[in-house]
Amino acid sequence: MTDKLKLSIVGCGDIAGSMAWVSRLVRQVELDACVDINRDRAQRFAQRHNIPQVCTDYGELLESSAIDAVYLAVPHNLHYEMILAAIEAGKHVLVEKPITRTLEEGKRLVALQADVKIGVNYQYRYDNACYALARAVQAGHLGKIHAARINIPWHRTSSYFEGAAWHRTISQAGGGTLITQGSHFLDIVLWALGEHPVSAMGYAKTPVFEVEVDTLTHGIVETEGGTLVSITSSMVAAKEQAVTIDVYGEAGTALYRSSDFFPRVRFVGARVRKQRAPERGVHALQRSLAGFAHWVLDDKPYLTPADETIPVLAAVDAIYRSARSGQRELIALSRL
Repeated sequence: MTDKLKLSIVGCGDIAGSMAWVSRLVRQVELDACVDINRDRAQRFAQRHNIPQVCTDYGELLESSAIDAVYLAVPHNLHYEMILAAIEAGKHVLVEKPITRTLEEGKRLVALQADVKIGVNYQYRYDNACYALARAVQAGHLGKIHAARINIPWHRTSSYFEGAAWHRTISQAGGGTLITQGSHFLDIVLWALGEHPVSAMGYAKTPVFEVEVDTLTHGIVETEGGTLVSITSSMVAAKEQAVTIDVYGEAGTALYRSSDFFPRVRFVGARVRKQRAPERGVHALQRSLAGFAHWVLDDKPYLTPADETIPVLAAVDAIYRSARSGQRELIALSRL
């Protein structure tokens, strides 16, 4: 393999556009092709981002020896089959979260991946403030963690569902605000704790929009160490506000606040030297892509390999099950 990762983008929508822009800042990555079932859209995308090859057939792309990896920015229900096809073709994968729409599919892919590297783009692990929070918890600076609270008061308009109709249905998306937005920050807390979830309770509602998926969800997750993690994820705030994560330990508290430019974390009651996320870059997405490239090229550890994202998928699954059953739901998750 060369000193550059030859990457193909699959799915030429808005999310893929963001990745294509930041790829210009990652010298280890070379975009060689883009794929979309809509050829006109793929051609416009290729022209905008100076990508040499356009394709409408994913299977044909995987047959090419000129690419090392694929970046999947497609509806959630397509993740499983596309990742499986990449594994069979020996191509590495960076996929937008979640790895798959269902927990069982996710676990199956982890078991099947063999020598293929599968990364899931939970890019907030590469956010400096989130990284500092996680490393402080992992180092024991806050003592035993008793509880954490996550609040995501985001705002979406009808254009969110009109622009990508697959967001509307459970069969295609697997869920709404919890799996799409909330899972980012639930992942940060579970990663910081280093503990698997063991049970959950949840409530999922769909105010404002006439869609199948949840637009307002509240859940409580208990981890194997006894920590209670509460999360409220919303698309229906009147005005979008900062995401907050509060982590309460015996020796101190961590308070995270998001921002469009400089997310921040501060520590109360504990002296913590903040660590910066690995990889160079001004944005977490840029650092996540650089991390994936170094993982494939140099075997340098990536912060979000597929197996490490199964716990958050299990927690999301249990919250949704509880919302349907009205009962506390157990999570049976062995160490992978």
